[in-house]
Amino acid sequence: METGNTQAVGDAWTVGGVTLQSRFLLGTARYPDPQVLGAAIAASGAEVLTVGLKRSLEADNQGFMGVVRQTLTQTGARLLPNTAGCYSAREAVQVSHMARELYGTSWIKLEVLGDRQTLQPDMFETVAAAQELVREGFTVFPYCTDDLIGCRRLLDAGCPVLMPWGAPIGSGQGLVNPFALRTLRERLPDATLIVDAGLGAPSHAARAMELGFDAVLLNTAVAQSGDPVRMARAFALAIEAGRLARHSGVIAARDFAVPSTPVGDKPVLGAAA
Repeated sequence: METGNTQAVGDAWTVGGVTLQSRFLLGTARYPDPQVLGAAIAASGAEVLTVGLKRSLEADNQGFMGVVRQTLTQTGARLLPNTAGCYSAREAVQVSHMARELYGTSWIKLEVLGDRQTLQPDMFETVAAAQELVREGFTVFPYCTDDLIGCRRLLDAGCPVLMPWGAPIGSGQGLVNPFALRTLRERLPDATLIVDAGLGAPSHAARAMELGFDAVLLNTAVAQSGDPVRMARAFALAIEAGRLARHSGVIAARDFAVPSTPVGDKPVLGAAA
């Protein structure tokens, strides 16, 4: 049973005692066919794959779950079942137990939605579900809003990681409230933070990593793109680039020009011999 805290180990990171190298978590829904899904997973380098329990039976009939299971066996990647489609803590807890029995993992991506149009998480029900699941031995990855106080409640409940949204699920809007995300990073310096939902372009993922987030989870931006395999690779490169930029030290923005090649008060070219 996987339990425990998340911590950085060099450039690797650990969740529940499992060390991961990739900072790209990939969803497995809405791909055009199983073969494309398999190739996209390979191109992404992702070591954590998410799957919705409520969709898994349908996906299995189409061969998608077969591809996921084969990938897990061949690469040692981890499965992260989710409670997508749940609207109460009670329902999410029930689905989590079914997922643990079906997939043999205590990892769970906790989703408890509060609005059917925006698919915004219900933070009250999410915290309630997280508290119960942690007590029952689950390693909980909660999908949450970017509300600082709500996120603190989830950490207090024992969640080893937080997954605040960038924008509504599947919207492709990117980071609609970078101020709130930056605040989370600054106020929760020791927490493992993963941007989840709403990203549409690799540049969005790079920006999340530049803000100091530890990883990115997405699905639609790859699965519904014109070429999911190339897009998976593009996101993988963007995530790496954003992390490198964060740790290299991005220069401060200024409201005025600063010469890139400073010169003194004497001319350099055309001077007398």
